[in-house]
Amino acid sequence: MEKMKKQLKMGGTKEKGLGEQLDEASMLSYKKRLAAFCVCYVLGVLCSLFGCCALWIPQQGLLLFAALYTGGNLISLASTCFLKGPLKQLKEMFAETRWIATLLMFLFMGLTLMAALWLKNFVLVVVFCACQYLALTWYSLSYIPMARKFVKDRIESLAG
Repeated sequence: MEKMKKQLKMGGTKEKGLGEQLDEASMLSYKKRLAAFCVCYVLGVLCSLFGCCALWIPQQGLLLFAALYTGGNLISLASTCFLKGPLKQLKEMFAETRWIATLLMFLFMGLTLMAALWLKNFVLVVVFCACQYLALTWYSLSYIPMARKFVKDRIESLAG
């Protein structure tokens, strides 16, 4: 009742958006967030590994590989939401320095699934998975200061 009186006196409060509600709901202790990150990340890696094993299954192996590998990458990517919070994670994913890598990651995830579901083309699935991996690596490097510059410099020195 007190809360209602307070809101009436103040003229009500602004309704919170979905992102703010998710951030508030994820108010876990640091240890719990770290544990959830680790569990989610390991599950993502295991899904990707099981996807690689699925390649040996006759008939549906290609589809299982693409689905598990892509799903594993998504789960691993989502694990960082436990460390930063979902809203902050989304903002950082589409920051000026990361938006291209983020879009490429999602593009190659979609292409991987399309190549497996509709085209049923093993070579394309593997190529798109490799591109997925490279895009995820480039995205991840953006969180380490000077890592992208270091990798660029090494590639240029090897190529030149």
